[in-house]
Amino acid sequence: MPSLHLNNLTKRFSRHTALHELSLTVQEGEIFTLLGPSGCGKSTTLWSIAGLHQPDSGSIAFGDHIVFDHGRVDIEPEHRNCGVVFQSYAIWPHMSVAANVGYPLKLRKTARAQREQRVREVLDLVELGDHASAYPHQLSGGQQQRVALARALAHPPDMLLLDEPFSNLDAKLRDRSRQWLKNLQSQVGVTTVFVTHDQDEALSVSDRVAVMNQGRVHQVGTPDEIYEHPADLFVADFVGTANILTATVTQADGTHALLRVDGLDQPLRVPHTDRRLGRVRVCIRPESIDIHRRTSTGAAPPDTLTVTVENRAYLGDHYRYTVRIGATPVTVTTTRPVSDGELTISLPPGDIRVFHEETPSAVLGETPSNEENPHASVR
Repeated sequence: MPSLHLNNLTKRFSRHTALHELSLTVQEGEIFTLLGPSGCGKSTTLWSIAGLHQPDSGSIAFGDHIVFDHGRVDIEPEHRNCGVVFQSYAIWPHMSVAANVGYPLKLRKTARAQREQRVREVLDLVELGDHASAYPHQLSGGQQQRVALARALAHPPDMLLLDEPFSNLDAKLRDRSRQWLKNLQSQVGVTTVFVTHDQDEALSVSDRVAVMNQGRVHQVGTPDEIYEHPADLFVADFVGTANILTATVTQADGTHALLRVDGLDQPLRVPHTDRRLGRVRVCIRPESIDIHRRTSTGAAPPDTLTVTVENRAYLGDHYRYTVRIGATPVTVTTTRPVSDGELTISLPPGDIRVFHEETPSAVLGETPSNEENPHASVR
């Protein structure tokens, strides 16, 4: 299966620029997810790959094969050999499952015997071999989604493009479908570009993730790199739950910084590679905040802060508390309940990410490096 190369793609809709010189490389055989809020340009990117949008500049290549180079090459969608699964599945209600799956082969005038054999193969692959004669209205949402995926795989594609395929499923079925897709993709080995705004989805199925906003890529990395080492404040705030606090760097030597967080009495010495001083924003995940149980004498450990619980939620496998550090609401999670209305907490310096306010990409320590629909609107 070929790799995918997007080079300096720009796409405009009237006065709105949906993509700003976007460049990405998707490795052969990986699941690569475009993650971002509505309107960030992720679906515009997907449809540009499929040939359903024509960028205003830039180029697209499948391996060494250029499928788009503005003003020079523009291979028609039907000749790009992309398997596409739409958000709405777009399966035909008047056709059986087998007829839906075999339709791309019929269009290519594949011999009937060969077509029927391939339909059986892909239906078995998506675990729908015993539903070949059923019609879409007789299937569950998850089964319809698998029919759409089987149709995309019927003629072995060079590229599999998925536009939020699980958005119409309930939460439990989405979880099962994600794992099922990951297992299926590992069997098929097709290079896959997956579009979603669901962070759990992106983190659970992807080999790598590109976080997008306003037509630009903010960071590319593995799921753990994206979550643990966000490249800027947008990524930190968008992916997962993040507590964003204001602070001041009073000393910095290029290895560590002395940080005074608003609302904390004691300064924190944190790993930090930037030598600049001044106001910053810091990020810490709820699960990273330490909760200290009171000692038998009732004394709080040193370098801690006792805060009042303003809100509490029981979420089955953990408890979520809202407290306040200074004037800022802060979320804290723990697997053990707190019996009274107070928490004694501390912020582990190694889990704090520091971002200088005037530049969006100042980061703590080592971080991963950045890389450079058939609908009219941008998703």
